[in-house]
Amino acid sequence: MTTFDHTRRACYTGFVTQAIVNNLAPLLFIVFQTRYQVPVEMLGRLVLLNFATQLVTDIVAVRFVDRIGYRIPLVLAHVLSVLGLALLSAAPAILPSPYLGLCVAVVIYAVGGGLLEVLVSPVVDALPSPQEGKAAAMSLLHSFYCWGQVAVVAGSTLLLAWIGQDAWQVLPLVWAAVPLVNMVAFLRVPLPATVPDEHRTTLRALFTAPAFVAAVVLMLGAGAAELTMSQWSSLFAEEGLGVSKVWGDLAGPCLFAVLMGVGRFAYGMWGERIPLAPTMAACGTLATVCYLVVCLSANPVVSLVGCAVCGLAVSLLWPGTFSLAAARFPFGGAAMFGVLAVFGDAGGAIGPWVAGAVADAAATADGFLGGLPAALPGDGGSGLRTGLLVVTVFPLAVAAVALAYGIRSRRTTGLPAGETTAETR
Repeated sequence: MTTFDHTRRACYTGFVTQAIVNNLAPLLFIVFQTRYQVPVEMLGRLVLLNFATQLVTDIVAVRFVDRIGYRIPLVLAHVLSVLGLALLSAAPAILPSPYLGLCVAVVIYAVGGGLLEVLVSPVVDALPSPQEGKAAAMSLLHSFYCWGQVAVVAGSTLLLAWIGQDAWQVLPLVWAAVPLVNMVAFLRVPLPATVPDEHRTTLRALFTAPAFVAAVVLMLGAGAAELTMSQWSSLFAEEGLGVSKVWGDLAGPCLFAVLMGVGRFAYGMWGERIPLAPTMAACGTLATVCYLVVCLSANPVVSLVGCAVCGLAVSLLWPGTFSLAAARFPFGGAAMFGVLAVFGDAGGAIGPWVAGAVADAAATADGFLGGLPAALPGDGGSGLRTGLLVVTVFPLAVAAVALAYGIRSRRTTGLPAGETTAETR
């Protein structure tokens, strides 16, 4: 007999699946660049396509999830993830253009990833609350995205080094086994009921609340700050710092994911008594420092340390924003989580694309943008230091908005920032 504990474990694996679909392709950027002659800006477009598709999926899902329940879309999410990963392996060879094949695969698994983003968090939030509390439970849930990212980066890097880059198509097929197994789990586990229409806080009411607008801005900045560094750190380590692919992946995106997971796990275990909004402001500040270290340091080791520590810095931003919104609007339902996911995915699409577009433009631009790479340490001509420097505006915005949110919460409720009572909600 299955219980809500099985449901919670299936949700954890759902976030591992999302980590697979978000992080596998960037690990293969160097393969796509050398094998199919895909330029940096077009690689950035793959990231944009992934998160733009997830964003559209989030918008559509917001309209129907609370009405039809969780099970059907959760199973569909895993089916599409399996299909998309299989096509990532096969489509570049069978479609007229390899890049078109990559795009088709990305769109299909991104729909699955978008559904998971909308569905998994509200399911866990609606389950009977664990002893450590809902904010901590949300952080613990999101830590499994990090452990999935660690597994994808480390496992893919080592497997690719063993089988060789010519056999890269094996990787997506290996990782497709995870959503395939979890799909079966979601066919069986019990799922909570969605919030009825008559009790759910409307989207109109949410968007007229300053606290929710602040949460939207936080999600946008969190998505951009997290995904830009995680998506580009592999290529930056190889081309910008001259590090081998194996060590670049392990010291860049893999250690980034480890520290991000450690941060989320630690808050999930012991963070219930720590005020959330001030902690998020501190995390945004640390992330800003990490971006500047990566961009401005001429020492490859220091730059890699900046990439890795950025994982710890951004660890609380995404789940923390979900927790702030859930505490302030307890009847927001899946629609509220979906809207927040829309803006998180928008940041995850815009940030990496801006970094790639600026990196390409800096190589040929005149004026300030053209002169900026010369003022920065060398990056092998990739321009990625310039791109990452521009994206620093996102973690800086997170720090400012989280600090303002915390100050406003103290003034209006008299409680520690990030906490509410039933009366103040």
